Amino acid sequence: MKFLIDECLHTSLVPVAQGYGHDCSHVNWLGLSGEADWDLMPRIIAADFTFVTNNARDFRKLYAREELHAGLVIIVPQVLPFMQRRLFALILQDLEGAGDMVNEVIEVTLDGDDSAVLTRYSLPEA
Repeated sequence: MKFLIDECLHTSLVPVAQGYGHDCSHVNWLGLSGEADWDLMPRIIAADFTFVTNNARDFRKLYAREELHAGLVIIVPQVLPFMQRRLFALILQDLEGAGDMVNEVIEVTLDGDDSAVLTRYSLPEA
C-alpha cells in the first residue's frame, strides 16, 4: 500500500509503514503542509494514497463524497508520537494479508484500560 501521513500526525509514522514494506510519505515532505483538507483530497485520490490522519470529522465527510478511494486510516486519540507509532503499527499488523482498503476506513481508539480497538467500515456506505 501507499500511505500519506497527515500533518497532524508525527513524521515518525513514515518509517513504521516502511518497516512493514509499504510506501509512505508525509504531507510536510510533499510541500503540502498548511493545505486545506478539501485541497488535499484531489492529490490523495489522484496518487492513490491511503490517507492517515487524526482529523476524523473532516475526512469522514470528504471521503463519504468520493466514489472510489484507496482507504482512510484514522488514529482517533490525540496522543504523543510514541503512541501514534504503536497504534499505527497495530493497524499495519491487522492489514497484513487482508488485501487493500478500497473504499474502507480503519479507525483506532483507546478504551479505558489503554487497549486499542480497531473498527473497519465502508465509506461511502455500500
